[in-house]
Amino acid sequence: KKITVSSKASKKFHGNLYRVEGIIPESTAKLSDFLYKPENRVTWDKSLKVYNMVHRIDSDTIICHTITQSFAMGSISPRDFIDLVYFKRYEGNMDIISSNSVDFPAYPPSSSYVRGYNHACGYICSPLQENPAHSKLVMFIQTEMRGKLSPSIIEATMPSNLVSFILNAKDGIKALRSPAGRGYHQSGHSSFLK
Repeated sequence: KKITVSSKASKKFHGNLYRVEGIIPESTAKLSDFLYKPENRVTWDKSLKVYNMVHRIDSDTIICHTITQSFAMGSISPRDFIDLVYFKRYEGNMDIISSNSVDFPAYPPSSSYVRGYNHACGYICSPLQENPAHSKLVMFIQTEMRGKLSPSIIEATMPSNLVSFILNAKDGIKALRSPAGRGYHQSGHSSFLK
């Protein structure tokens, strides 16, 4: 499927930094918008139960609350995250979406979920040189799951979850483009706090 995943030890925590690369058949501007906006995220990202913008700092910076699905056949329970997400467009039509977990008093940890922590993560979307109507998506992920999890379970499941993210994004964009999916982007699941 032309998706590559590589990893190395993170310098931020006792775990891995993952690099994932894939090609998405969509322009960079539309892909970035699709990945960045919380409105549709749970409709296509099968790893998430909840993805809500809980605070807008400015037009390019938001704080999001995310709750993941359980995975690895239930051996990894749902986690929740509070992330600062920042969007920046660079010359050459390259977009970078960066995020990092933060403490946000309005959303303290809950006894219902283990509070995970995303060390500096991000997506880089750039036009594919040989076909600018397609985009190269490179992701850097270093997620500290926390809780009582064996590192070997995380290392065994993380690569396939990251490949699934790219496949789900491709399917989500395809659904958005299809005539049946036209109203799709307007049925947001987010509860925005202005």
